[in-house]
Amino acid sequence: MVIIFLLAMAPIIWLIIALSGLKMPGYKACFIAFVLTIVLALLVWKQPVMEVFTGALEGIAMAIWPICYVIIAAVFAYNVTVHTKNMELIKRMLTSVSKDERILVLIIAFGFGSFMEGMAGFGTAVAIPASMLVGLGMNPVVAAATCLVANTAPTAYGSIGIPTTTLASVANVDAQSLGEATAILTIPILIVTPFILVCMTGKSVKALKGMGIISIVSGVSFALPYYLTAHFMGPELPSILSSVCCMVFTGVASKFLHKKEEPEYQLISQKEDGKEDRKRLTVGEMIKAWTPFILILVLLMSMSLIQPLHDALATIKTTVPIYSGEGASPYTFTWIGTPGTMILIAAFIGGFVQGATLKELFQVLLATIKQMWKTIATIVSVLATAKIMGYSGMITDIATLFVTVTGVFYPLFAPFLGSIVTFVSGSATTASVLFGGLQAQTATAIGMSPVWMAAANTGGAVVAKMISPQNISIGAAAADMQGQESSLMKIVIKYYIVYIIFLGILSLIFCRFLSLGF
Repeated sequence: MVIIFLLAMAPIIWLIIALSGLKMPGYKACFIAFVLTIVLALLVWKQPVMEVFTGALEGIAMAIWPICYVIIAAVFAYNVTVHTKNMELIKRMLTSVSKDERILVLIIAFGFGSFMEGMAGFGTAVAIPASMLVGLGMNPVVAAATCLVANTAPTAYGSIGIPTTTLASVANVDAQSLGEATAILTIPILIVTPFILVCMTGKSVKALKGMGIISIVSGVSFALPYYLTAHFMGPELPSILSSVCCMVFTGVASKFLHKKEEPEYQLISQKEDGKEDRKRLTVGEMIKAWTPFILILVLLMSMSLIQPLHDALATIKTTVPIYSGEGASPYTFTWIGTPGTMILIAAFIGGFVQGATLKELFQVLLATIKQMWKTIATIVSVLATAKIMGYSGMITDIATLFVTVTGVFYPLFAPFLGSIVTFVSGSATTASVLFGGLQAQTATAIGMSPVWMAAANTGGAVVAKMISPQNISIGAAAADMQGQESSLMKIVIKYYIVYIIFLGILSLIFCRFLSLGF
C-alpha cells in the first residue's frame, strides 16, 4: 500500500521538486508530470489506453473551456485598458486613495480579488488584480505572489458558492450548515491574511509599522460579514458581500489612520505624478476609465443573480461524451452563460467606449493569446493530469492510505487531503467532487461530524490554490513573467505549509471536541 501511495503521489512530488527546487518553467514541468501520469495509469493502475486518452481529452477540454477562456478574457480586458491609456487614469484614481503599495494590495489583491473570486472564479481573482498592481508599478513577483496568497479563503464561496454547494450535494449534508462551518474554520485565515500581505509587500515584518490597525480593520471587515452571510443567507454570497465591505472599510481606514506617506512603500513618486494629479479628473473620465471593469461586474452579477437570465443563458450549450470509462458523464460546453463570455463582451464594449477600433481590439486580443501561450500549455497539462489521476484511481489510493494510517487523528490530515486535489487541478470544486463523499463517510465511520470534516476538505482545498501550478501560471502570466513560476512557488509554499498545519489543528479540535451542533 505504501508503494502504491508513493507512486500515486509521484506526479505531485515531481511538480513540487520541479517548480520549487529545479526552478523549471511551469509549462515544461507540468507536461512532464502529464507524461509521468499517463505511464503510471497504464502500467501500474492498468487503465485501458482509450480511457487514459479520453480522460486526458476531457481535462484538455475543461482547461480550454472555461478556464483558459476566462483567463484570456480577463487579461484581455486589462490589456485593452492599457492600450487605450486609461490604465494611467485608473492608477491616478487608486493612488488618490493611497500611494502606499501595502494599502493598495489590501484593497486590490485582498478586497477586489475576493470580489472577482466570488463573482467569477476560474483565475480572474489572480489575473485581474495582479495585472492592475503591476500596472500601478509594483514589483511583478510581489504583485503575483500577494494575489495568490489573497486568493485562499474566499475561494470556498467562489463563483456564487459553487465549491461549497457542490460539496454539500456530494457529501449529503446541509448546504447552509456546511457554509457556516466552513466560514468558522477559515475566519482565522481571513483575519491573519492582511498582515501577511503587508509583510509580503514590504518584504519584512517591519512593513507592519503604521499598518497594524488598518490590517485589523481589513481582516475583521471581511471576516464578520463573511460569517454572518454564511450563517443567515447560505454559501452563495459570503465572498461577494464581505469583499465589498473590506474594500470600503480599508479605504476609509487608510484615509483616517494613514496620513503620513512613507517613501519606501510608495508605488509612484511625487516627481512622476505630481503635475498630473493637480488636474482633477471629471466623473465622465473616471467612469470611462473603469468601464471594462464596471461592465464585467454588472454582467457577472446579472448572470449570477438574475435567475431567469441565468437559466436562459445556461440553455445555450453543447453536451459531448468524452470520457469512455465506467460511470462517465458527458462534458457540457456552456457557450454564453460562462464568465469568459461576459468578460469578453465587457472588454469589447469597454474598448469601444474608450475609443478603440474593432481592428485595434482584435489586435490586442491576438497579442493577449500570444502572450499567454505558456500559461495555456501549463493549464492544459495540469487538468489532463488531474483527470487521469482521478479516473485511474490514483487520487482514491492516496486518500485510502491516509484514512487507514491516521484513524481517529484523521481530521488533522483532512485539510491536507483536500489540498492535494486542488494542487493538481487548481479547483476547489474538483476537490469537493473527488473527496467530499470520502471525507463525510470517514467522519461517520470514526464517530465525528461529517459537516466539519467536509468543511476541513474545503479549508485545505482553498489554501492549496496559492501553490497550484495552474494558479501560479495565471499569476505569472498576469505579471508578464512567464517561465518564472518557480520564483512564485518558492514564495507562496511557506505560507501554504503554515496555513495547512493550522487548519489541520483547527479541524481536529472542531471535529473531536467542538462540533457546535453540526
